[in-house]
Amino acid sequence: MDLVGEVRKGSVRALAKLITMVENEQPGAIEAMESIYPHTGNSYIIGITGPPGAGKSTLTDRITKGLRSQNHTVGIIAIDPTSPFTGGALLGDRVRMQGVSNDEDVFIRSMATRGSLGGLSRATSDTVKILDAYGKDFVIIETVGVGQDEVDIIRTADVSILVVMPGGGDDIQAIKAGIMEIGDIFVVNKADRDGADRLVTEIRMMLELSSTPREWTPPIIKTIATEDQGVDTLIEKISEHREFLNKSGMLGSRRKERIRCEITNIVEHEVFRYLDSLIAKNKNLFEQRLEDIINKKEDPYMLAKEAVEIIAKKISSKD
Repeated sequence: MDLVGEVRKGSVRALAKLITMVENEQPGAIEAMESIYPHTGNSYIIGITGPPGAGKSTLTDRITKGLRSQNHTVGIIAIDPTSPFTGGALLGDRVRMQGVSNDEDVFIRSMATRGSLGGLSRATSDTVKILDAYGKDFVIIETVGVGQDEVDIIRTADVSILVVMPGGGDDIQAIKAGIMEIGDIFVVNKADRDGADRLVTEIRMMLELSSTPREWTPPIIKTIATEDQGVDTLIEKISEHREFLNKSGMLGSRRKERIRCEITNIVEHEVFRYLDSLIAKNKNLFEQRLEDIINKKEDPYMLAKEAVEIIAKKISSKD
């Protein structure tokens, strides 16, 4: 079955199969992505991140409803925690998106982080491309919510929405340091709770004190996603940010940087795969070298240097 061709024709079954093939790195996955790539670049990618419990899934559901009311088609990638038993997604986020799950113009895919420390699984960017080639107007990525390390989203999305909530202890703790810089739009969800106005003020102060120069001033939106309050305003700000990126030329530069990072990630992944296969083929020798390192007869730096030299020779032999 020509999965890529069927995906281009609008087959949902082929779409799901192709994503599974790519996610599990099955034979033919790379060739499929090579065929998909010329048909990408049309979807607008929305990244939604923030600490656990902030209401990201419910907000994703409401944003999707708003986009559908404007006759836009939507793909959703819900990054869930990895099961320690099966390695798969726990599907918790998808449970909270029942409002759009039966809409034939909305495709929801739950994906596991699979050990990724940046909040996104390794196959996320490929799944975005597949949904793009399928013809989705918008692709929403909802991250797992791992905290301050969750910055991969800025390398994948056109607009990054940082969702926080009041009453989570040290409110500003969730949005300080590196994660503060990734927000194009800030959302204070569950704004009916005490402390919402104070949290808005704290975010505004942090933005004003930031040393990072910004051409776009991130708006701060208060929402109550469970009651659809503030969601229309949020969708308006997403549209305004898209218009800003197009007029300033930053959309093109962001996507260029995204491709640059993606190439690096692909190369790193292929190097790791080759290294794993190299260790598997020479398991006994590797175990012996490991014992020598433990006994201080060798050091890990020399072994790593040898591995790099082997990989470099393999690459040179292909030139």
